[in-house]
Amino acid sequence: MRDHDFDTEPTAADLAAIESEQPLIDAELTWLDAEITLLAAIDRGRVSELDARRVRRAEHAVIRETFTHVARLTRMPSPRRAA
Repeated sequence: MRDHDFDTEPTAADLAAIESEQPLIDAELTWLDAEITLLAAIDRGRVSELDARRVRRAEHAVIRETFTHVARLTRMPSPRRAA
């Protein structure tokens, strides 16, 4: 993406970049939610194996989506690389 004048609308390229990154963003939000739930369970003094498993699954999803996103970026022609 490029530096923006915040008075303008995002370009089609900006929206496409956000859309291609959305699965990674969703995975990161799920991980954050799992971490918050785990911290609340720690605060209550009742951490279950399910809480820990949920965090591990979310971490693995972030790693998987990161690799997928990077692979997608390396396959896509970039306007900067094309020039």
